[in-house]
Amino acid sequence: MILLFALAAAAADPAPVERCGYRIVQSYPHDTTSFTQGLFWDGDHLYEGTGQYGRSRVARLDLDTGKALAQTSLPADQFGEGIARWKDQIIGVTWQNGIGHRWSIKDLKPLGNFTYAGEGWGLTTVGDQLVLSDGTSDLRFLDPETMTEQKRVTVRFGGRPISMINELEAIDGQVWANIWMTDFMVRIDPESGDVASLVDLSGLKADAGVSGDDSVLNGIAWDAKKKRLFVTGKYWPKLYEITLSDCR
Repeated sequence: MILLFALAAAAADPAPVERCGYRIVQSYPHDTTSFTQGLFWDGDHLYEGTGQYGRSRVARLDLDTGKALAQTSLPADQFGEGIARWKDQIIGVTWQNGIGHRWSIKDLKPLGNFTYAGEGWGLTTVGDQLVLSDGTSDLRFLDPETMTEQKRVTVRFGGRPISMINELEAIDGQVWANIWMTDFMVRIDPESGDVASLVDLSGLKADAGVSGDDSVLNGIAWDAKKKRLFVTGKYWPKLYEITLSDCR
């Protein structure tokens, strides 16, 4: 909660960081058993990675119903985290297991595993690299073929590092991220790590009608073809298409 207050205070400070609100365009059903960890749009469908031991999965979802059209479960002793598309694969990481997975995006069948150091939180693709968050203020850039780390960039808001960087999505050259346990998203310059924009999604959780510490905002997906931005949260009954508003 300290981070929440710090970001709120920083947002009120006349610093050169754009601040935005939001407007709901439309809402769609979302599975209330899904502890949403990763989300992306590809083709005509959403893909979602979920967490919790014994309940983690990767799934292709029907937008209009929220139902899984295809899914593959992770081993019961693994806690699923972020997912991202790379070529004809979906690559996913786990929280503290240090084990990652590759699945065929065509049918979600397993293609193999890999290992990496540290925790896995969010995952996205920027150019020919994967970008991994691990709960710290760093973004780690990885080679998707070998999963070797190429570089790290520290995320800074007004010059100060911010941690708890969670779910990631690459949109128009920026990395968008949820800040865990807050109602904020940030838009990050992947080269410098500087936060370019702060997006305040306060009120969205209340609109979804959820409560509890676990039911936090998490999940960002971008439909590049139709320019649609989707967000949701853990155990939320709704997935929202939103547009940014009142940016200043």
